[in-house]
Amino acid sequence: MILTPKILARIVAIVLLGVLLQLSFFSRVELLHTSPDVLPALVVALALLGGGMAGAVIGFSVGLLVAALVGEVLGLTSLVLLTTGYLAGAYRERADIFGVLMPALLCMGFTIFAEAGYAVMQLVLGVDASISALVLRDLLLKGIYAFFLGAPIYVGVRRLLRSALVEDRAVRRSSQPTVLGA
Repeated sequence: MILTPKILARIVAIVLLGVLLQLSFFSRVELLHTSPDVLPALVVALALLGGGMAGAVIGFSVGLLVAALVGEVLGLTSLVLLTTGYLAGAYRERADIFGVLMPALLCMGFTIFAEAGYAVMQLVLGVDASISALVLRDLLLKGIYAFFLGAPIYVGVRRLLRSALVEDRAVRRSSQPTVLGA
């Protein structure tokens, strides 16, 4: 991804919109007694388009913004989303991503990773919370929600950042007809 001031403004707008939608809408929607968490999927989508460094910075920024707005322990969500963004971006740097099914599966896997990491970090830090078998059910449901929400998030973010993506420029240039002898 080529980072210009316009693209950075788009990324900031996407992150702000994602955080506001998570805090105002998705956190209040309950399906099977579990609310979807779109922020790991959003971080994964941006990391799949930008790489490991961009994913880490975006994950940290999203986590810090959420912690500041909600009033939770600063750094916990940032650390989990930073790791998630970096790993998703590192995966993208080593493998090709085709279609929409692959990003949806990656959003599902990394959301489960992020939610499990968040739960482990809370236990390590001694946050008082009840532990039951329902935690595994919540992890799986959040992963399934991320699978179904990951594809539209990835497609929407890709469309908004299309002008900054290097591989799209190469495809557009190579698909233009060439005139021999010109």
